Amino acid sequence: MSQGPEYVRQPAPFDGRVVLVDHDPTWAQEYDVLEAAIRTALGDVAAVVEHCGSTSVPGLAAKPVIDILLLVPDPADEPAYASRLDAAGFPLHVREPEWHEHRLFRRDEPRVNLHVFAVGSPEAERLLLFRDTLRRDAGERELYEATKRDLAGRTWDRVQDYADAKAEVVEGILARAHRHP
Repeated sequence: MSQGPEYVRQPAPFDGRVVLVDHDPTWAQEYDVLEAAIRTALGDVAAVVEHCGSTSVPGLAAKPVIDILLLVPDPADEPAYASRLDAAGFPLHVREPEWHEHRLFRRDEPRVNLHVFAVGSPEAERLLLFRDTLRRDAGERELYEATKRDLAGRTWDRVQDYADAKAEVVEGILARAHRHP
């Protein structure tokens, strides 16, 4: 039986509300600065660094948190990268070895979720396919935004509950993206 995520640092208190804001074009510029910091800290260990999540999709409302995807050779080999990310201002928050060896690092200013997976991870491929589909397909982007806005109007025990509530729509978008690449 899976034990679930290991919180290296306790999650911030959550008041039950998800706040969405209109797309901010400065998110792309903030990402560029963050990517440079990650690449400087990790060198060749950073095989792929990509802006993902809603802040990476022009025109899409989002929580004002920049999601970054980092692919490394082996996320379980934390000595190869974790202390260098911490020194660059991205402390480790969550370790989920049972879910694609996922690691989550965070930064507060600007707010960042840095998701670490292995090179070739199917979950990383899903994240990028979802992002790319939303970037190119206005209908899918509108569907996803309407879903997010509806769900953001509710009260949640955890942010993860909000994310889980979007799963059916996300899976539908991904299924259509696979059928019509």
